Amino acid sequence: MADQKVMNRWYVVVGAILIQLCLGAIYAWSVFTPKLTAQGGMYNFSASQAAWVFSVGLLVFAVVMIISGRMIGKIGPRKLAILGGVVLGVGYVLGGFFGSSFIAQLIFIGIIGGAGIGFAYVVPIAVGVKWFPDKKGMVTGLAVAGFGFGATIWVKSAGSWFDLLNILNFFGLGGVQSVFLLYGVIFLVAVLLGSIVMIDPPAGYAPAGWTPPEQATAKTGNPGSALGMVEFIPGEMLKTPQFYMTWLTFLFSAIAGLMVIYCIKLFGIDALKANGMAVAAASAVAGTAMAWYAIFNGLGRIVWGTVSDKIGRKMAIFLMCLFQGVIMLLFYKMGGAGITLIIGACIIGFNFGGNFALFPAVTADYFGNKNVGLNYGYVFVSYGIAGVIGPQIAGFFKDAAKGGSDPSIWITPFLIAGVACLLGAALTLISKQPKK
Repeated sequence: MADQKVMNRWYVVVGAILIQLCLGAIYAWSVFTPKLTAQGGMYNFSASQAAWVFSVGLLVFAVVMIISGRMIGKIGPRKLAILGGVVLGVGYVLGGFFGSSFIAQLIFIGIIGGAGIGFAYVVPIAVGVKWFPDKKGMVTGLAVAGFGFGATIWVKSAGSWFDLLNILNFFGLGGVQSVFLLYGVIFLVAVLLGSIVMIDPPAGYAPAGWTPPEQATAKTGNPGSALGMVEFIPGEMLKTPQFYMTWLTFLFSAIAGLMVIYCIKLFGIDALKANGMAVAAASAVAGTAMAWYAIFNGLGRIVWGTVSDKIGRKMAIFLMCLFQGVIMLLFYKMGGAGITLIIGACIIGFNFGGNFALFPAVTADYFGNKNVGLNYGYVFVSYGIAGVIGPQIAGFFKDAAKGGSDPSIWITPFLIAGVACLLGAALTLISKQPKK
C-alpha cells in the first residue's frame, strides 16, 4: 500500500452526497399532498391514498435494499449506483407522463421510484465505511446527509423558491406531473455523476495514522474499541437477539419521523388555521416547517453520527430515541403557533436524521464492517415497515375526520409515535454487543 496511489477518500463523500440529494426526493412528498387531496381538484386522492404512495415507496425502498446488498458484491458499487439512478429517474419520468391516477402514481413513484432509491442507497454507506473505518459514525452521517438536505431542495423548488407546482405545465400535464417529469431527468443525471467515485478502496487499505484494532472483545458503546472486527453473515446475524432489538428500535424511532414527514403540511394547516391564521399563510408556514425539518434531518445525520464516535453508538441511540419521544408528546401543542411548529419540526427532523447515521454504524459495530452493505439491508426493512405504519396511522385519523380540520385529530397519532420512541430508548439500554 505504501507505494500505491490511492484516490482521495473525500471524493467518496462528495459523490455520496450528490447521490443522496436525489434519493431524498421521497421526503418531499408532503409538498404534493395538498394538491393531490384537494377536493374538486385534478386528483381527488384521499389522505390515505396519498399516504399509500409514500408508504409503498418507503417499503419498496427498504425491501430492495436487501437485494442491493447482495448485488453490490457481484456487480460492484458503481454499477449498482448507476442502476439505482436509472430506475429512479425513469420512475419519476413515467410518473410525470402517466401519473394522473392513484394506481399510476403508486406504481411509478411508489414502486419503481422506491426501487431506484433502494438500489442506490446502500452504495455510499458500504463504500464509505470501507474508506473511513476510523470514522464510521461521521462518514455514514455525511454519506446520507444529502438525503435529508435533498428534501429541502425539492420541497422549496416545487414551492416557495420557484413555485414549480404552479408554473410548470409540460405537455398539459399540470403542476404535479410536470414536477415529477423535471425531477426524474435531474435525478438520472445527478446520480450517474455521483456514481463515478463509488469504488471500493484497494485491498489492505488503511487511513494514514490509523491502526486497525487487533481484538474484538470490546463492550458495546466503548468508543475506540474493536467494534466491527467480528464478521457475521446474514444467517448468523438473524440468529442473534441483538438483531431483533436493533430492528425494533429502528422501527419505533422511524415511525415518528415518517409520520411527521407525511402529515406536517396537513397538520400545520389544521393547527394554524384553528388558531386564526388564514389558510394560505398556514400553508406557507407549514411548507417552511417541512423545509427546516429536511435541513435538520441532514444535520442530524452528521451530528449524531459524529457524536456517536465520541460517546458510543448505544448511548447516542438511547438519547436520540428519548428526545424524539418527548418532543412527539409535545408536538400537538407546538403546532398552534408558526414559530413553535417550525421548532418542533426542526427537533423531530434532527433526531429522525440520526437514525440513518447510527443504525448503519451500529450494524457495522455489532455484525462487522465487511458485510455491512448486506446486513444493513435486513435491519433497514424496519424502516420500510415504519413507512407504512407511521403515515397510515396519520392518514387513518385524518380520513376519520371526514374532511374536517379540527386539529385534535392529530393528538392520538403523535401520542402513539411518542410512546414508540420511548420504547425504542428502553430497548437500547438492554442491548449488548453480540458474541460469536
